[in-house]
Amino acid sequence: MSEIVNNQKLVRDLEEKAKFIRLETVRLIDIAKSGHYTSVFSCAELFSVLYYHVMSVDPSNPDWEDRDRFVLSKGHAAVGLYPVLADHGFFPKEWLDSYTRVGSAFGDHPDMRKIPGIDFSSGSLGQGLSVSAGMAIGGKMSNKDYKVYCMLGDGELNEGQIWEAILSAANLQLNNLVAIVDRNQMSLDGFTEDIMPVNPIDQKFEAFGWETCHVDGHNLTDLVELFDKISSTKREKPLVIIADTLKGKGVEGMELNNDWHLGYLAEKDRKKVEEEIHRGLQSRT
Repeated sequence: MSEIVNNQKLVRDLEEKAKFIRLETVRLIDIAKSGHYTSVFSCAELFSVLYYHVMSVDPSNPDWEDRDRFVLSKGHAAVGLYPVLADHGFFPKEWLDSYTRVGSAFGDHPDMRKIPGIDFSSGSLGQGLSVSAGMAIGGKMSNKDYKVYCMLGDGELNEGQIWEAILSAANLQLNNLVAIVDRNQMSLDGFTEDIMPVNPIDQKFEAFGWETCHVDGHNLTDLVELFDKISSTKREKPLVIIADTLKGKGVEGMELNNDWHLGYLAEKDRKKVEEEIHRGLQSRT
């Protein structure tokens, strides 16, 4: 019974962190006057479970050799990752107030040279999984037990370099590599299945030699259960998690609305969105 209660508390705490990520994303984009709300909203729960439950990191020592690595291949969602790193204590929270201002370390995409806790300067789509595979190879060569987590956009799977990395990772049996596809169904130009279909994602990864699994990317109970299972299971192959999500999740008017791939909320609209996020996802289920 105590384990069930503890899991329920963990899920509630993670739900609050996902809400925090969405609210901070709105706040920071208000500073910039333009940003990727919906690309963050689709992966807020994934950020939450990774950084507040799964990954082993040390904010006091960002370059700790044994830390788990996280590569945000869809680098345009960095505005949602920065508050998580600040909340963990990688840097003072006040630093975020300079977001996108001249001279700030915090831009639309993450810079590993300037921001403690960022493992890769991503933004050019298609590169993240190759870099992650390299990190996983490094772990193997140095006999380290860390894991490498790489978050990919589903539209990003159109990039040929991604599939070269998928092939290489399987060939090298990088069982310390976990790819997470934020399957939010949309890219810059519209629905992925209209622009360049990527389904069946699982069968394609399996054909290239990966283990695969599906999960509701907004259901934190399922996410916790899946990641706990992953951490306790020995694998011989790299693993991909296909997280079924909605672009813009949490704000009804933004969900699966490509007008909001890049946008800005006027003050009255921002307040309505903040109220909707405060009410939470559960109020609409």
